Amino acid sequence: MSKVPSLIEELAKPIVDELNLELVDIEFVKEGRNWFLRVYVDTPEGGIDIDQCAQVSERLSLLLDEKDPITQNYYLEVSSPGAERPLKKDADFEKAIGKFIYVKTYKPIKDMKEFQGYLTSYEEHTLVMEVRIKTRKITVTIEQEKIALARLAIDF
Repeated sequence: MSKVPSLIEELAKPIVDELNLELVDIEFVKEGRNWFLRVYVDTPEGGIDIDQCAQVSERLSLLLDEKDPITQNYYLEVSSPGAERPLKKDADFEKAIGKFIYVKTYKPIKDMKEFQGYLTSYEEHTLVMEVRIKTRKITVTIEQEKIALARLAIDF
């Protein structure tokens, strides 16, 4: 696993904190021939604007040029995590209580690996969701270590 996101977090966090923003996620991925460093930021209330993203991008770009922690060429992208923001940290799950989320697990739970429903609680790295399956609602308990992907979702 790449160490780049943790290195970049050390550089980006003070910038983001100073601007009263939240560092949501960092990805360093190769797509085709190109590498992309993606930094996702938001306001604590949700709803960042392009000027705030530009401020982070400009300041982080200068710091990355100075420190030069990444050996290969890459494109820096700073953006909002979007409406379907990832849920990775304890604080992400705690803020998502009562919201509609999508969870994919590594192994089946109740014969399913994908769940969409409302997060009803999150305690000690365990989440409880109310999931609708056809015409009935069930409660599913999932330990965080079993989660491959979790994000906010849009309820249609």
